[in-house]
Amino acid sequence: MEERTLETADGGWLALYSYGTAGAPPQRRVLVVGGAFVTALIYRPFAMALAAGLGEAWAVDVYDRRGRGQSSEQPPGYSMATEIADVRTVLRATGGRHIFGHSLGGSVVLNAAGEFAGTELEAAKLAVYDAAVNIEGSIDTSWLSGFEEALNAGRPDVAMARAKKGLAPGSALARVPEPVLAALMAVVSRTGVNRLFRELMPTAVGELKAAIEEPLSAADFAGLPAGTCFMVGAKSPDYYKVTAARLHAAVPGSELKLSPKGVHASVPAAVRELVTDIAAYFKA
Repeated sequence: MEERTLETADGGWLALYSYGTAGAPPQRRVLVVGGAFVTALIYRPFAMALAAGLGEAWAVDVYDRRGRGQSSEQPPGYSMATEIADVRTVLRATGGRHIFGHSLGGSVVLNAAGEFAGTELEAAKLAVYDAAVNIEGSIDTSWLSGFEEALNAGRPDVAMARAKKGLAPGSALARVPEPVLAALMAVVSRTGVNRLFRELMPTAVGELKAAIEEPLSAADFAGLPAGTCFMVGAKSPDYYKVTAARLHAAVPGSELKLSPKGVHASVPAAVRELVTDIAAYFKA
């Protein structure tokens, strides 16, 4: 792994991690943009597996988005424009033009690719898995205000419970009464990934509002590159499937791929079948 720090135009910095072949050429680099509540370190198994699947002379770049890991905090006035500017910074540093986004990172790369269309940064290949972008109301965001209110009131366990329920509607977890779930979160939030989830909740407020609070039209993304691949897990929450289908219908020449055994966490978990499909897409 190669690690370096990139300066941003607004005076911040991004921690960038590269896996695979050192000095891989631009046409053999894939930029991975991760989701909410996680750091670039969580994607290390996926990045290593993808680099191996892509083969010799390929590299996979992953960076800590603002407010997490070794990158600087979200700046005043943070918005989706901040995320797009950061993608621009990384692409200019690496020269890469292949982009992959997971979850909220999918929203970031779709918005970025739309803005970069027709410029020197236009994506050569673009793929997302379970993209968290609100297409014509595909995602219920009614829980967001309560999530933010609980955080502001100093009730992180309640906030965590509301986020867990809101992000997985229809699941067994969503049916657990909030007080019971909040008590459970107070216990599990001190271990493993849930501890990171809890630590990044304040950062997630801004990025979730930027990515999914306002519904967008599928037509807004019609200018994405032909061949854009919308991937979704068969066992992921249904709203990801609705989002992917609406985007696929709006983007001429795009692909829609269902991962039969896929769950939302299949990307950072580096599930072999999914990694194989993603590598094949970028190598084709």
